[in-house]
Amino acid sequence: MNKVNCVLMRGGTSKAVFFHQNDMPEDREKWQPFLLDVLGSPDARQIDGLGGANSLTSKVAIIKESSREDADVDYTFAQVSLTQPLVDFKGNCGNISSAVGPYAIDQGLVKVTEGVTKVRIYNTNTKKIIVSEVEVEDGKPKVDGNCIIPGVPGSGSPVYLSFINPEGSVTGKLLPTGKPMDFISTSFGEIPISIVDAANPLVFVNASDVGLKGTELPADFTNEKLKQLEEIRSIAAELCGFAPFEEATNISPAVPKMTIISSPQDYMDRTGNMRNKEDMDLLIRMMSMQKPHQSLAITGAICTTAGAAIEGSLLSKLIQSGSNRIRLAHPAGIMDTQVKTRNGNLEFVKVVRTARKLLEGYVLTRKSY
Repeated sequence: MNKVNCVLMRGGTSKAVFFHQNDMPEDREKWQPFLLDVLGSPDARQIDGLGGANSLTSKVAIIKESSREDADVDYTFAQVSLTQPLVDFKGNCGNISSAVGPYAIDQGLVKVTEGVTKVRIYNTNTKKIIVSEVEVEDGKPKVDGNCIIPGVPGSGSPVYLSFINPEGSVTGKLLPTGKPMDFISTSFGEIPISIVDAANPLVFVNASDVGLKGTELPADFTNEKLKQLEEIRSIAAELCGFAPFEEATNISPAVPKMTIISSPQDYMDRTGNMRNKEDMDLLIRMMSMQKPHQSLAITGAICTTAGAAIEGSLLSKLIQSGSNRIRLAHPAGIMDTQVKTRNGNLEFVKVVRTARKLLEGYVLTRKSY
């Protein structure tokens, strides 16, 4: 057995195994088999690894000191498939991004400022900068606080994330097809979609066009409906140039992310709380690795916020907030985003999360990589 230093952290509504890049295999080609070994994939239960048998807990963050003038640390995100021998490095995870600052501070990778430490993060997947503001007490990331985020029990110290110039994170373009709306032919008819790439590429579809209300919770999605949604996502993956339609599920399962949107409606969230339409600007339901997301990906919230400002997109027809704040209603509650523009261009989108270290030690792999 081989011992490798690692830290298990919760970031927002996700969990990931964190590695300093020095502890990763030197040969980048060995990263995939190493991470499959660590997480226990492919196996739906991930019983022989650290994965949590859910796409939200089958994640990895790889961190190192940055040589860039505009960043303190480099961060590589990895989404480990539960069912395929595949590790996807194409996109980022916003929730896990919220744990990068606390990790960097705790590991001594950045200069610490008592009170609040700003950590400039370069995400290597999207080649974008994220600025993390972390509360610090006695030189360590603060854990306790009054910040509550839907989908996480209790409260914690807030971590503010500003995604700087998030457009074109994977495709290099805000609109990968060059159009705010495309019409695609599916096995169930022609429907409009919008593909937007900001923080992560998403494909948006109106709930009514796929036989949904928009208020559905994760348990409400049938296998037949999930197959229908994956058909749409696979078409979008081909339009983005990620993979041929027939191979998109295996080659590019993580991006673009399938996203269902609808106008505000009253609904009961998955924690049993009634959410009123007056408190939201949009209803949103995301997929994560072909399964319903239990809440809302942060990169999804960033992309949705960016897409709302695109004239002619499906989002612009639904979101009428008219302010720099957008309220996104998801299965676990409502998430706020704040957007700043300059001269008509998107400068950054800001969200708040909580994060904390859960475990520090060694992971034992089956062999040395």
